[in-house]
Amino acid sequence: MDRVPPVKNGMGFGKGSADPEQDLRRSLPSVDRLLRELEAAEGCDLPRWALAEAVRWAIAEARGRVEAGELPGDVRANALRAARTLSGARPARVINATGVVLHTNLGRSVLGDGAAEAVRHAAAHYSDLELDLASGERGDRLAGLETKLRLLSGAGAAAVANNCAAAVLLALDTFARGKEVVVSRGELVEIGGSFRVPEILARAGVKLVEVGTTNRTHARDYEDAISPDTGLLLKVHRSNFEQRGFVAEVELGELAAIGKRRGVPVVEDLGSGTLFDLRERGFPAESFVPARLASGVDVVCFSGDKLLGGPQAGIALGAPERIRAMRKNPLARALRVDKLTLAALDWLATALLDGRHSEIPTLRMLLAPERELEARARELAAQLTAAGVKASVVRTESPVGGGSLPGFVLPSHAVALESRQSAAQLAAALRAAPPAVLARVQDARVLLDVRTLLAGDDAEVVRALTSLAR
Repeated sequence: MDRVPPVKNGMGFGKGSADPEQDLRRSLPSVDRLLRELEAAEGCDLPRWALAEAVRWAIAEARGRVEAGELPGDVRANALRAARTLSGARPARVINATGVVLHTNLGRSVLGDGAAEAVRHAAAHYSDLELDLASGERGDRLAGLETKLRLLSGAGAAAVANNCAAAVLLALDTFARGKEVVVSRGELVEIGGSFRVPEILARAGVKLVEVGTTNRTHARDYEDAISPDTGLLLKVHRSNFEQRGFVAEVELGELAAIGKRRGVPVVEDLGSGTLFDLRERGFPAESFVPARLASGVDVVCFSGDKLLGGPQAGIALGAPERIRAMRKNPLARALRVDKLTLAALDWLATALLDGRHSEIPTLRMLLAPERELEARARELAAQLTAAGVKASVVRTESPVGGGSLPGFVLPSHAVALESRQSAAQLAAALRAAPPAVLARVQDARVLLDVRTLLAGDDAEVVRALTSLAR
């Protein structure tokens, strides 16, 4: 980090000054002056509002650096960079070369072309969102989608909220507000952003009753905890970690049987589930929602934008009387999804019913054959080599991501890059490319995992690296 040089012979940076910090502050341009210079610069087509805000930020940032004993940096360049970012579209497109299919920081699932077109069509036109065209009366916004979800899952009914946490919150509020909710200690997880299950339960107005130990929970623990004040038995999927060794948990079917015997509803927060059976492809059994419902559980909640491959949403499937109660809860209106989400989900459900799973990018990436990935990696490496970039193909592993299947990885192939820069420097340079290329740094090398490269991304990657090599 650049520091302010020491004063020599009592002389500073300004004439007759012995305070380099003061002189560096005086050297910073005024907002008006820098704004005028940038607006008059040749080729600058950035809007004035973005330039003005970026200039204010860049000067304040430079002043803070000086006060911290550092050099101010290139204020003009920083302002231009900030203005471009501010005036650009957000979220901005990036290229995912990490191999993580459901990358939370990169927006998780990519919608298929058909889903994107359905969203565009719903956004650009009026629709029968809540109108029964046959009667001309108010209709149910979930009617068509619910039928398709029932056909796909075998559930008696369906509800949709704006994310999985919202669906779980709705279930808690419907069945257990002011009552006790029994949860295994080994399932009191913390998900991304420091959101913790106990905190969600507290916000839902229920009392948490922990049973078992961190590593072992038995059926008798649930049985002993049930009282007249029990409103719900909750099972939470350990979405971002796994337990091994001396461990035990109560399977969903056994927990559902306990709930039915004692007259207490059982809800599973599955987090990530699919309506396309991936079990024969080696994926864990708990990923298939219809199998979870077949266990007898009252309600299963899972995300729309994880393994399902759709938009952000929380889907609740289960017994008709339980789902109806959730949908009648006044809180359901605050947590409902809009027409754009419904359009994407409807297209997705239709594609699955039609057997067009290859049109769903998430499933296509998850099921990509290893030989296909190797061939693509070799082609990308050859293009880079021809462009003067040193590259080789390596075998690697791709995590599914999105807090979906902890410990489960997919065999993949990646292009390893060689550079005079360090791996961290090269990865940072790729993130600064237009569009940004997100790679994986592993064993002091930058890897471009081809599993998550979309159609057309290869050419953009070659262009970005060729530009950096000049």
